[in-house]
Amino acid sequence: MAGQGVTVGSMAASKPIVCPSCGFQSNPFGSVRCASCGAKIEELGRAKRSREEELAGRYQQEGVSIQWLLIAFLVQGVLTAALVFGLPMVLPVLDFEGQNGMVVCIPVWFLGALLVGMISPGRTFVEPAVASLLVAIPTTFLLIESQTVRTMPLFLYLIFAGIGILLALIGAYIGERIQLGPPPKPVD
Repeated sequence: MAGQGVTVGSMAASKPIVCPSCGFQSNPFGSVRCASCGAKIEELGRAKRSREEELAGRYQQEGVSIQWLLIAFLVQGVLTAALVFGLPMVLPVLDFEGQNGMVVCIPVWFLGALLVGMISPGRTFVEPAVASLLVAIPTTFLLIESQTVRTMPLFLYLIFAGIGILLALIGAYIGERIQLGPPPKPVD
């Protein structure tokens, strides 16, 4: 009898887990996050949230991932360096110093955050914004120091950097929404 209980228990334990957020049905037993959307899968012993609560929390960030912060920093840093500093070396006609460099950085940070939001599992839209902040600090300083003719005061550089960081947050959120797809229809 005891052997049968273990067999039945292990068979029940090996059943795939259904994600409460997206409904993905092939998560292996013991998964902490959904293999499809990256949402946290609650343990079976915890109190379950209602379907409405699950849908309301579908697009909310659950924590900060250091791994995706580093990936976002790498993506934002490479894109910024390639476009602002590398492209003028290849095409000398393009000169992204000072104000022009800040104008180019804003869409670069937005697109980099959008890309990271689309490829990162789970809801990680704060990480690209923090990465953009970490990239914006030295980039802004270098653009201020590299300009040959001062065309813009210092506070406008800070405003441009702030706009770029805000747009990076928006881009990462849009990327997450694209990745997760439309919200599921409520069950009647």
